[in-house]
Amino acid sequence: MGVCQLCQSAGGEILWEDDRCRVVRVEGAEAESFPGYCRVVWRSHVAEMSDLAGAARRHLMDVVFAVEAALRNLVAPDKINLAALGNMVPHLHWHVIPRWRDDSHFPAAIWSSPQRPVPRRPAPASEALRRAIDEALATHEIKS
Repeated sequence: MGVCQLCQSAGGEILWEDDRCRVVRVEGAEAESFPGYCRVVWRSHVAEMSDLAGAARRHLMDVVFAVEAALRNLVAPDKINLAALGNMVPHLHWHVIPRWRDDSHFPAAIWSSPQRPVPRRPAPASEALRRAIDEALATHEIKS
């Protein structure tokens, strides 16, 4: 099978973590096109949501929903996309992607061909992202 990149590295700048999962800021061109784009990565190597017991599934989804709420409050997108594909990296992780009606790919998925140039949007500072995520996790009563 080879080496799993999400077992070997964080997968981005860590914004929050506990003993089960981590929230990372996506870096590179995707981050420039979709400011605030995060991933929630399950710590142990499993490929599917059904590999997790019920309490673990609920914990992971609570974190995903808290990150969604944080991004909605911080960057005010028109929409949030949630995706758990794992086709390229079969390690359980969720994409939490802020979307705008004028972004380069809207209304298509971010993995499709761009339909227009990337509009300039300020990227939220890492500390602002951390604060927003901490506040949303506190609302969901999730502790690191």
